[in-house]
Amino acid sequence: MSGERRICRVFPRRTSQTPTDSMAFVGYPSLIRPEADEVHVSVVFTWDIPEAEKMADAWRAYYPVLRIGGPAYGQRSGDFVPGRYVRPGVTFSSHGCPNRCDFCMVRDPWRALPIQPGNLLQDDNFLAGPWSHLEAVIQMLKTQKLGRVEFTGGLEAGRITPRVVELLRSLTFRQLFTAYDKPEDAPAVQAALERLTRAGCYRRQLRCYVLIGRDGDTVDAARGRLENVWKWGGVPCAMYFVGANGQPCTDPQWRELRREWIRPAAMFASHKSVKERSRG
Repeated sequence: MSGERRICRVFPRRTSQTPTDSMAFVGYPSLIRPEADEVHVSVVFTWDIPEAEKMADAWRAYYPVLRIGGPAYGQRSGDFVPGRYVRPGVTFSSHGCPNRCDFCMVRDPWRALPIQPGNLLQDDNFLAGPWSHLEAVIQMLKTQKLGRVEFTGGLEAGRITPRVVELLRSLTFRQLFTAYDKPEDAPAVQAALERLTRAGCYRRQLRCYVLIGRDGDTVDAARGRLENVWKWGGVPCAMYFVGANGQPCTDPQWRELRREWIRPAAMFASHKSVKERSRG
């Protein structure tokens, strides 16, 4: 479109949601650079800020206008532009969350955004919205041709009520994610997974992030929570708590536990072998 500003978007690291078009770049400028009116450096994780600011200085040498921001800087309140900072197919219908969990970077109150097309819903807390918003988003998802629908942003277990389950049943989706962040979340996670299973969802559709390694957690206690998610009908995904600095886990026991509970194929194989041994 004539008159539209040409924006070069730069990211400090590539993720599964990073755009791949010709105006999206990861890292420092190369010898061949596009013509652009401005450059945006988008930063998701706080631990990437130092490197991102060095990258911004490097890009600033070639372009007169440069902006740096994103979730790592607390900038999550703007309207969503499809395909700009995330790959096509990813969409947001809201920003923010009312829970303000102490381990979560989302601090803004929930607010609705204009509903944009997409098949991967990445809202911070989709189910925190009013019922009219949920219905409108589900109707949009039913029309998508980009691929099978996924609730990649996660659905809060405590908000997966029988009414929500009925709404989800009206939609064909590939998978949804929920979270088991604290031991006291167990009743809500169990109720949500069992409701969805009774409604006809398959285990492979029901993914659950399980936060491990936080606040005096032990390997045995964490393993128990992961096993419970499997028992309740979901596929657990162990997420080691890294805190504000983003440093990876180095403890061999925690690393081994996460390795066991991060690959769905390995989980299905190990639980199948347990079942077969019990029949022998």
